[in-house]
Amino acid sequence: MTATPLLPFPLTICGIDELPQHAQAGISHVLTILDPEWPDPEHFAAFAPHRRTIWRFHDIVNPQDGQQHATPETVTAILNYGQTLKSESVDHLLIHCHMGISRSTATAIILMVQDNPGREGDAFAHLKAIRPFSWPNSRMIRMADEILGRQGALIEAMRGHHHLVARSHADKMHYLRASERGAEVPPEE
Repeated sequence: MTATPLLPFPLTICGIDELPQHAQAGISHVLTILDPEWPDPEHFAAFAPHRRTIWRFHDIVNPQDGQQHATPETVTAILNYGQTLKSESVDHLLIHCHMGISRSTATAIILMVQDNPGREGDAFAHLKAIRPFSWPNSRMIRMADEILGRQGALIEAMRGHHHLVARSHADKMHYLRASERGAEVPPEE
């Protein structure tokens, strides 16, 4: 038996450099997440008409001076966006951030689980299938877990995802270990 899809439309996640690859993919909605000072990508001129939403905050998990981090209001905005999508005709949603690894993947997870309690593991499995190297912003995931009342289920699913990604992309873990995300990286096996 096939499970009900987590979202009623196709989902693509990418980084800025990958945007041109999706210009002819029938994208109807774009969610852009960029650093506050980053210029708007010019790639969208090549896309068919679409509805675009832009959010600006830094990809950090711990507050840092001069940096704007995701807040509970950010997660609430994501959940409200998901509700809005229900009333629109969405052919294909593209979510992107700078690299398509952290903020965009956290946003995708939040959208996938918001109406699917108990399917947190399914959401991360789908993420792994469509974006194999992904490391969702844990600050956003923790806040979503609390706001959605998932009692740690979303956090546990994220940790399982981290273990799978660390195993299958061991060559990229040095990057994460050297960043503020170092505590999230499972020990080398």
